[in-house]
Amino acid sequence: MNFKKDEDTDELGALMNLDHSAVLQEARIFNQTPIRPRHSRLLLAKILFLLYRGDSMPTTEATNLFFSITKLFQCKDMSLRQMVYLTIKELSTISEDVIMVTSSLMKDMQPKSEITYRANAIRALCKIVDPSMLPGIERFIKSAIVEKTPAIASAALVSSLHLFGEAKDVVRRWANEVNEALNGKAISQGPSFFGGSNPNQVVSTSNIVQYHAIGLLYAIRQHDRMAVLKLVQGFSGQNKSSSWMGGSGATLRSNMAYVMLVRYAVRVMENDPSLVPQLHVLLEEWIRHRSDMVSLEAARAMCQLRDVTAKQLTGAVNALQVFLSSPRPTVRFAAIRTLNTLARTHPEAVQPCNVDMEGLITDTNRSVATFAITTLLKTGNEASVDRLMKQMQGFMTEISDEFKTIVAEAVRSLCRKFPGKHSVFLAFLSGVLRDEGGYDFKRSAIEAIVDLAKHVPECKETALAHLCEFIEDCEFTKLSVRVLHFLGEEGPHTARPSMYIRHIYNRVVLENAVVRAAAVSALAKFGAAAVADPSLQRSVRVLLQRCLDDREDEVRDRAAWALRMAGGEHTRDKYVRDDSTFALAVLERKLVEYCADSGAAARGRFSFDSVPRISRAQEEETRARTRLEIMDAVLTGSAISAPSASKSATATSEPGTPAAASAGFADVYEQQAQYVSKLNAIPELAAFGAQPLVSSQRAVDLTEAETEYVVRCVKHVYEAHIVFQFDVTNTIPEQVVEQVEVAMEPEDDISDVLQPVVVVPIPELRCDEPGTAYVAFERVDTDTFPSAAFACTLKFVVKECDPATGEPEEGDEGFEDEYSLEAVDLGAGDFMQASYLPDSHALWETLGADAECVETFALANFESIAECVARVAELLGMCPLEGALTPKSKAAHQAVFTGKWMGTTKTVARTRMTYQKGTGVTMELAVRSEDQGVSELVVSAIA
Repeated sequence: MNFKKDEDTDELGALMNLDHSAVLQEARIFNQTPIRPRHSRLLLAKILFLLYRGDSMPTTEATNLFFSITKLFQCKDMSLRQMVYLTIKELSTISEDVIMVTSSLMKDMQPKSEITYRANAIRALCKIVDPSMLPGIERFIKSAIVEKTPAIASAALVSSLHLFGEAKDVVRRWANEVNEALNGKAISQGPSFFGGSNPNQVVSTSNIVQYHAIGLLYAIRQHDRMAVLKLVQGFSGQNKSSSWMGGSGATLRSNMAYVMLVRYAVRVMENDPSLVPQLHVLLEEWIRHRSDMVSLEAARAMCQLRDVTAKQLTGAVNALQVFLSSPRPTVRFAAIRTLNTLARTHPEAVQPCNVDMEGLITDTNRSVATFAITTLLKTGNEASVDRLMKQMQGFMTEISDEFKTIVAEAVRSLCRKFPGKHSVFLAFLSGVLRDEGGYDFKRSAIEAIVDLAKHVPECKETALAHLCEFIEDCEFTKLSVRVLHFLGEEGPHTARPSMYIRHIYNRVVLENAVVRAAAVSALAKFGAAAVADPSLQRSVRVLLQRCLDDREDEVRDRAAWALRMAGGEHTRDKYVRDDSTFALAVLERKLVEYCADSGAAARGRFSFDSVPRISRAQEEETRARTRLEIMDAVLTGSAISAPSASKSATATSEPGTPAAASAGFADVYEQQAQYVSKLNAIPELAAFGAQPLVSSQRAVDLTEAETEYVVRCVKHVYEAHIVFQFDVTNTIPEQVVEQVEVAMEPEDDISDVLQPVVVVPIPELRCDEPGTAYVAFERVDTDTFPSAAFACTLKFVVKECDPATGEPEEGDEGFEDEYSLEAVDLGAGDFMQASYLPDSHALWETLGADAECVETFALANFESIAECVARVAELLGMCPLEGALTPKSKAAHQAVFTGKWMGTTKTVARTRMTYQKGTGVTMELAVRSEDQGVSELVVSAIA
């Protein structure tokens, strides 16, 4: 037997079992004479491990340790000195009086010191120096930046980049030296502080200095759009004679610096769309670069551009196609992952690479093979699905769960693309569910089967059977609950619902309390289904009665609730069959506010009336959008930020489009909750009421996105007031604007219905820091709902400022200026709250024909029904029900909208549209409401 000692394991174990106090006691050896380099170096390693492990160290203790370590500067051992530098940098953030070590560090920066000493001394000195003391060592850092030795120059550049956040003004003065380092030129005024006059000094050919220099130069000039553009163009082969670049043909020798240049070019294109054609040529040039690194980065950037066409992608796809045959696995992986991401939006552009990707299916690197197959599934045709799925099954056990998840998501996207291949997809997904795998992978497979069952009716029963088989041996409670919920929704509508009841009741007998509770809820849906026969309902009641003896309170309560709800048809419709749900984010916020208010309980019970309801379809759209964002992050390697992503998706969607309507009503309600918080923080507006009755679902742009001042308007309607909220952004770095307000002048005389009462300006508005101004009007007659157009002008005081700091110049009183905005319209739709009202058909019948208003419109300006229904939804301000914005026919369409007038009066609108080329759209609009006057006002929104 082999009893050889595992040295690595023993060393790691010794570090993991370090005692904090023992290490600090051992630190006394730093004071011994002579210094013991080896023991000191090992002890410093232990101290660093304690710090990296997260052990807390009191300030006094850290300070004593810090000054003990400084005594080690007396030793000339190079390895020990490097550990001293590293430990000093780590302790400098928790110790006091660390500036005392400056003299020792400055001594190590002298020309006669070793290169290793000098570079590390710069890093340590810049770590401990106070920003106020930076001017004292400024000339040393500037000399180091242009030093010919790459180690010293890179240390100075990286340290300067770290200092930039705290001392922007000082670091910006080093731009000329950084530019010289980027161009590879030495300083010309006399000998260098670091020994530049030594004729025997060897100049290294390393190019890492350019990589660090271009990063620092971009940080210095990132707010100057033209300077960044010149930086990009100066090293792109254009403007080689530019005096800005020093009058010589500057070239980049570092491939990593070229990669950064590509990224800076993309940022310029995103910030200024007018420069896209010019920089697009540069990207195409970089795609043909001799370095694989630069070419891959440029091709990836080209594929991720917004609104890029298939023709513009040709060069990038051709370059990626060549990389697919590279002998290096990393290059093949980068190329196939980029093509996989591109195939989600431009599958036709990737199709020329299909033959090359076929060869990667058998790649020894299973990550490459996985991306190859999933990309082929997106770009291939229906005939190739069988072969690809068969090949994929061969190596599913050899790849990690992360790639298994990618495969499952790719199959899920194919389910809708090729519904005729549902049997192949189900066979594959059911097979992988039997294999070993983590939660994320199994969840992706389950959701793919659920999608198939929902969108391909022919395979619903087969899919449900596979799900029943899965929950018989499922180790994940959340997945069991998800499957049981889906069985409860779809099982009652199948030909043989009793076969699923057996599997569900088995969960009541065999599983934990959470799964048992979900199984009881699923049984309740079987018993309450409208299509259930009496014998099945009796059987379900018997099973529910048995659940009343369960040992868990939640299971017994759900069983009792289900038996009680089975008593009448109306009760079942209201509590079991209703597919609407609360906007959970809003419900949570209101519950937190209710619990935090000490006097809320005394005023009454919590009311659900103020919590909006959304349909299951809207909730699923929100979940689907989140899933796509997560998959984008997985495929592109970017960070996941669901809230911000969802807001950006809502903001960038065109108004009235299906994307905008399905962007998630829960997100809209959460946004309106933020509006309420801002409004209530202003005393003049808080007096109007606890919250607006109606708030705009989306902001209206009053300026172009590329203008000097970007302004958006949101309208809030109270019981007796209307508040216009203006979100303003200043995009001029050289200006600070103060006392920013919006002057609103009605185009017609409406003084008898609206009177201005409050104007809330923005005190100060700096560059890229949005602010909010308000204008409030009082409704003279609360029974009158005016329609008006307001001419708007942005008024403010302009002061010049330093773009680096954003601070206005001293003594500058500024000057008054104004900026014209687009007009703001106030219409009937602004008084309507887009609310989902469950069972709109029953509500329509309940409202009756007495409160109905019907009008027919000839809308000749619309080129399609889809365009017309989107505009109608925008004008009405109501919630489009499922399918309202997605007409299935180009000739005829029916849509239903629901909402609450002034947040209280329930309203339903039905439209019937027909389209004929040459005459446009003919629409019949019928509106029923709890108030006849409201119905007429809603119809007038179209007129």
